[in-house]
Amino acid sequence: MRILLASPRGFCAGVNMAIEALDRALELFGAPLYVFHEIVHNRHVVERFRRQGVVFVNDVDEVPNGSRLMYSAHGISPAVHRAAQERQLQVIDATCPLVRKVHLQALRFARKGYTIVLIGHRGHDEVVGTMGEAPEQMILVETLEDVDRLEVPDPEKVAYLTQTTLSVDEVQGLVKRLQERFPNCVGSPKEDICYATQNRQEALKALAPQADVVLVVGSRNSSNSNRLVDVAREQGVPAYLVDDAGELESDWFDGCETVLITAGASAPEELVMECVAELDRRFGAAVERHSIREEDVTFLLPLEVR
Repeated sequence: MRILLASPRGFCAGVNMAIEALDRALELFGAPLYVFHEIVHNRHVVERFRRQGVVFVNDVDEVPNGSRLMYSAHGISPAVHRAAQERQLQVIDATCPLVRKVHLQALRFARKGYTIVLIGHRGHDEVVGTMGEAPEQMILVETLEDVDRLEVPDPEKVAYLTQTTLSVDEVQGLVKRLQERFPNCVGSPKEDICYATQNRQEALKALAPQADVVLVVGSRNSSNSNRLVDVAREQGVPAYLVDDAGELESDWFDGCETVLITAGASAPEELVMECVAELDRRFGAAVERHSIREEDVTFLLPLEVR
C-alpha cells in the first residue's frame, strides 16, 4: 500500500492554544477545573482532560460559584459571559482569535443596522456563540433554500459572516446566491473561514487525484473534519472519518493501492500515526509525506495562564 500523508493536517494554532491553556491551568490551579463545552471537538483530547479532573459543562449553572471556568476555543455568547460574572466565576478565555474576529464583525455590522446572515451549521458551538452577539439582527442559513427563503427588513442593508470551519466551495456557492438576491450585501467569507480549514482542504484537493480512498482522522462532532470528508467525496474519492485506528475497516481498502490520510484541526498527530501503523501492519505500507503549504501561525495563551 502507498500512503500519502497530507500536510498541513491536524492541530491548528487555535487548538494548540486552547489545549496548552488548559494544560497550564491544571498545572497552576489544579482540579476540578470547569470548561464551557468541549475544549476542542476531539473525543480523545476531551477524555484525556476528563481523566485529569476537568469537568465539561453545557450550562454555567453547573459550575459552583467562585470556581474557575475556561471558555472553549469555539467562543461563547455575551449571555454566557454575563451568567459567569453573576456566579463570580474566575474566567479563562481560550476563544480562538479567529472566532473572536467574527464576533467583532457581527457587533460592527449590528451597530450599523445591518441584517446579518450567518452561514453555518445550526447547533454548532461556534455558531451558538456568534449568534448570541446580535440575536435580533442575525439569521442563520445552511442551504441555498435557506437563502431563497430569506426575508429582511431592508434589502439594501444585508451583511454576511461565516462559521470559520466550513467548506470554502460550499460557502462560495451560498454567497453567490446571497449576492444574486441582495446585490449590495457586504461581507468577507473567505477571510472568515480560518487559514487552517482552507489549507487542509487545499492540501486534500491537491492530493486526492492520486488516491483510491481518503481517511480523515477526526471526531464526529468536528465540523472541519466533516468538511474534509465532504471535499474528498466531491473530488470523486471514497472518504471515511475515523476517531482512531480502531475504527479502520479492512473492506474500505479492497483493491486500493493508494490511501490519502489527513486530519481535522483538532485531531492529535499520534492518532494519525496510529492509523499509519495499523495500515502498515495489515497491508505493508510505503509512506510519502506531501506538504502543500507551511504553517507558522501561533496565538498567545490567555492572560490568566500566561
